[in-house]
Amino acid sequence: MNEIDQKFMQVALREANFAAQIGEVPIGACIVKDGKVIATAHNLREHTEMATQHAEVIAIEAANAELGSWRLNDCTLYVTIEPCLMCAGAILNSRIERVVYGAMNKKGGVVGSLYDVLTDDRQNHQVEVVSGIEAQKAALIMKKFFKSKRKRHKKMMKSLDN
Repeated sequence: MNEIDQKFMQVALREANFAAQIGEVPIGACIVKDGKVIATAHNLREHTEMATQHAEVIAIEAANAELGSWRLNDCTLYVTIEPCLMCAGAILNSRIERVVYGAMNKKGGVVGSLYDVLTDDRQNHQVEVVSGIEAQKAALIMKKFFKSKRKRHKKMMKSLDN
């Protein structure tokens, strides 16, 4: 495992943990250029009630603002869970060079699971993809979050029955 990728994935994992603490699906991301983090983000769909508020999209928008450009050439996106189709589109359109992700998303991931959108040579841009960096940690954050959510839901339903 590449130590640099592992180091920056830790930043994304911190974002994912924060998302879990505030009740958001725990996915975190960061964008790196020239060895420096230029943007960090986590999911915010629940708080904003906006479907597009995925960690990757928020990080891309922050990096665009930081660099003053829609083009994120020579940037790497680190994200804890394999990107969905919407996020893959944003990655392609922003010209990110490289994506490093942790755990696969077998039901919604399009960077290896369902499709290989980022490496499809029919696209006008291809992205280097590295998967499995800190995959167990990323998956565990998700599992704990959804287990806790199911437990709270079950408890709430039980109290309504009384």
